[in-house]
Amino acid sequence: MFYGEYAHSVDRKGRLIFPARFREAAKAHFIEKFFVTRGLDKCLFVFSEEEWRSQEAKFKALSFTKQQARAFNRFLFSGAVEIIPDKQGRILLPQYLKEHAGIKKDVVLVGVSNRIEIWAKDKWNEFYSSSQQSFEEIAEKLVQE
Repeated sequence: MFYGEYAHSVDRKGRLIFPARFREAAKAHFIEKFFVTRGLDKCLFVFSEEEWRSQEAKFKALSFTKQQARAFNRFLFSGAVEIIPDKQGRILLPQYLKEHAGIKKDVVLVGVSNRIEIWAKDKWNEFYSSSQQSFEEIAEKLVQE
């Protein structure tokens, strides 16, 4: 549903506009509300409400008697916030989420099928350049014929 890589900037009021393709995909799938939370690799994860509920059910099913499950759920859910884009497709990210991802002004929004990731531009460039060479190796290990 969400695909591509788009460079944008946070405006002086702290708002970030979703790329037109993401807004079109959301409209086509009747998505009005998103959940944004701390993501892995120092980015933010953005889920549609439906996808968030699906992920939430999986993570809530993890045993709370396991320390790693408790820690992960605390990290994920304590950072979560409901977001409804305005009529221009802009969202306002809380300061604590921007701090987690190192977002100041320039960002890259990345469509990862069932979610959107928001990266500080410098962190995305760093991730991309360090991962680009191992992409084929990773594909070989993960993709079974």
